[in-house]
Amino acid sequence: MQKVLRVMLCTGYGAMRRMRNAAIAVLALSSFAMAEPVTIVALGDSLTAGYGLEDQSQGFVPQLEGWLKTKGHDVVVQNAGVSGDTTAGGLARVGWALGPETDALIVTLGGNDLLRGLDPASSRANLDGILKEAVARKLPVLLVAMKAPGNFGPEYKQAFDVMYGELSAMYGTLLAEDFFGGLRAAGADPADPASFAKFMQADGLHPSPEGVKLIVEGLGPKVEDLLAAVGS
Repeated sequence: MQKVLRVMLCTGYGAMRRMRNAAIAVLALSSFAMAEPVTIVALGDSLTAGYGLEDQSQGFVPQLEGWLKTKGHDVVVQNAGVSGDTTAGGLARVGWALGPETDALIVTLGGNDLLRGLDPASSRANLDGILKEAVARKLPVLLVAMKAPGNFGPEYKQAFDVMYGELSAMYGTLLAEDFFGGLRAAGADPADPASFAKFMQADGLHPSPEGVKLIVEGLGPKVEDLLAAVGS
């Protein structure tokens, strides 16, 4: 009888030990999962890609990731910027740009549509398709708007400028009203090209490292809001 009890006790202890070890393993895996950084995909064009910068670490994506980390966020920002891309190009590649690790999306497209004078209705339809893809994947989105110049006329400017806010409201995304807002906050006036030039590269289209820094400082709080929306 005593032998039987010893066997039962040993068997019970072994089972309890296995259960304890399994629980520890689950907790360890949970802790590891919680420790993984949040992954944001930045879908855009040359402004996102860091076109023209000799030091790519001074581009929009690296500077944004660095800014967020200085604020205490454990985050990875993936550069899905392709120079020359229009909203149509972004729509064509959004499916494979969003990997399984993606937690959130920043969309910064429309600048090249403006340079080519593309129909705002087409740009709107492309952005709509991108946002539909993100919603289908249950990803929070920050939509970053571009402002049309006046050289295509007031009707074009009105149609282009309002589409970002309307799409953002339709899909419930976060909205940054102006990619270059940080430059404007620093005193750059669109009516005064010289005020913008000091923050831009020689081509007048792409920001210098200092310009990127100001852009990131302007957009950073919105990206923090995006991080807060992850998992909510």
